[in-house]
Amino acid sequence: MDITLTAKQQIFPDEKQVQTFKDTMNTYTRALNFVSEWIFNHNFNLKQFSIHKEIYHTVRETFSLKSQLTQNAIRDVIARYKAVETQLKSKGGQLEHLWYPLNFKTPQLTLTRDRDYSFLKTGQVSINTNNKREKVDITFKNREHFLEGHKLGEAKLITKNGRWFLYISATKEYPEFQKEKVQHVVGIDRGLRFLATTFDEKGNSHFINGKEILAKRRHFKKLRQSLQKKNTKSAKRRIRKIGQRENRWMTDVNHRLSKALVDYYGPNTLFVLEDLTDVRFATEKHHKDSRYEAVSWAFYQFEQHLAYKSRMNQSEVLKVDAHYTSQRCPKCGTIDKENRLSREHAFFCKNCAYKSNDDRVAAINIQQLGTEWISGTKRPCYTKVEIN
Repeated sequence: MDITLTAKQQIFPDEKQVQTFKDTMNTYTRALNFVSEWIFNHNFNLKQFSIHKEIYHTVRETFSLKSQLTQNAIRDVIARYKAVETQLKSKGGQLEHLWYPLNFKTPQLTLTRDRDYSFLKTGQVSINTNNKREKVDITFKNREHFLEGHKLGEAKLITKNGRWFLYISATKEYPEFQKEKVQHVVGIDRGLRFLATTFDEKGNSHFINGKEILAKRRHFKKLRQSLQKKNTKSAKRRIRKIGQRENRWMTDVNHRLSKALVDYYGPNTLFVLEDLTDVRFATEKHHKDSRYEAVSWAFYQFEQHLAYKSRMNQSEVLKVDAHYTSQRCPKCGTIDKENRLSREHAFFCKNCAYKSNDDRVAAINIQQLGTEWISGTKRPCYTKVEIN
C-alpha cells in the first residue's frame, strides 16, 4: 500500500530570486485560468491528451512558459475540475451546472521532480523559473529519512506571510493491513464534550476531554463577532488571520489526538468509527450559543489523520453504519431513543436497566460492529425491530 504525505520545507531566496519566483508564479496562474476557461468553453473536456493537442503550443507561446511547466498547468486544471466534478456528483449535480470557469486566484507553481526542482550536493535546491534555474537554501527536515524511505514527487512553490515554502509530495510503500492478525478492536465515538471516547476488546474505556478545546473555540468565535461589528478593512483582515490561526490549531489538535491513539494501541489495531457521510448536525437541536461548535468541528479531518497514521503502523480504520449506536443497549440489544438521556450525558436501558455514560455506550456499540466485521460480516449494522 502506497501512502503519500506532504513534506513542508522552507526555502530562503534572496530579493532578486523572490521577484523571479513571483513573476513565474503569476504567469503560471494566468496560464491556469486560460486553460480553465478553455475547458469551460469546450464542454468540459478533461482528456489530457486532447487538451494537450489543442492548446499546448498556444499556452507556451502566450505565457512564455517552459515545456514542463506548461504540461503541469494543464494537469493542475484537469485535476481541479475532476475534484469539483466528484463533489457535484455526490450532491446530484454535474459540471454543466457551473456558471463560470474555475478561477485560480492564489499565485502558485507546480514543479516536477528532477525536471523543475532537484536537490544539489551543496544542500541547496534548484528550482526552475521562466528565466533560469535558481539555487536556494532549504531547511529539509528529516532529509535522509525522506530521500531514503520515500519517493519524492511533485512540489508546490508557495509563499505565506513573506516566507517561501516547497510542499513536496513523498510516497512510501507500507504493508497491507491483515485483519487475521488484528490484536485490538477499538470503537471510537467522536463528540464535543469528549473529543473521543474509546472502548476496546478488553473492556477498557478512555475519555479525551474536550472542554478546553471548546473554550478556546468560543474565544475565537467571540473575537470574530466583536470584529464583525466594527466592519472595517483592518477588522476584516484580522478576521481572516483569526480563521487561519484557528484552522492551524484545530489541525494540530486532530494530529496529536490521532497520533496518541495510534501510539497507544500499537500495530495490528482496527479503529472503528461511525460513518458520518451525509449525517446532518441539526442546529435546531442545539442552543444557539453552542451551534457553531456543534456543526463545525473537523470530524472528517480527524478521520483522515487517524486513517493514514494507522496504515503507516500496520493498522486500519473501519467506518460503520452510524444508525442506533447511541440508542442501542450493548447488554440486551434493545434499541430505544428514550434510552439515551442526552442532557444528563447518561444511558439507561428501559428493558434491562443497564446504566452507563452515553458516549461510552456509543463506543461499545461501534466496537461491537468492528468485531462483527472481523468475524466476516461485510457491512455490520444495527436494525431496529418494530414490535406491533
